[in-house]
Amino acid sequence: MRGVKRVALVLIVLVVTLVILAFVLENQQGVALAFLGWSTPELPVSVFVTLALIVGMLVGPILGLLVRRKKRLKPVL
Repeated sequence: MRGVKRVALVLIVLVVTLVILAFVLENQQGVALAFLGWSTPELPVSVFVTLALIVGMLVGPILGLLVRRKKRLKPVL
C-alpha cells in the first residue's frame, strides 16, 4: 500500500510540474504593471502570476495564524 501511495504522489507531482511548465512557456509575452503610482519593468506574465501565487501562499497561512491566535486570546464573557 505504501508503494501505491508513493507512485501516486510522484505522478501528481509530475503532472503539477508539467502544468506549471506549460503555463510558464505559454505566457512569455511581456507586460508592465502600474499600481498606485508604482510601475514595474516589462516582464513576462508568468513572472507576475507566479509572484502573486507565492505571496498568496505566504499571506494566507499568516492570516490564518493571526485569526486563530485572536480567537484563542479572546476573553469569554
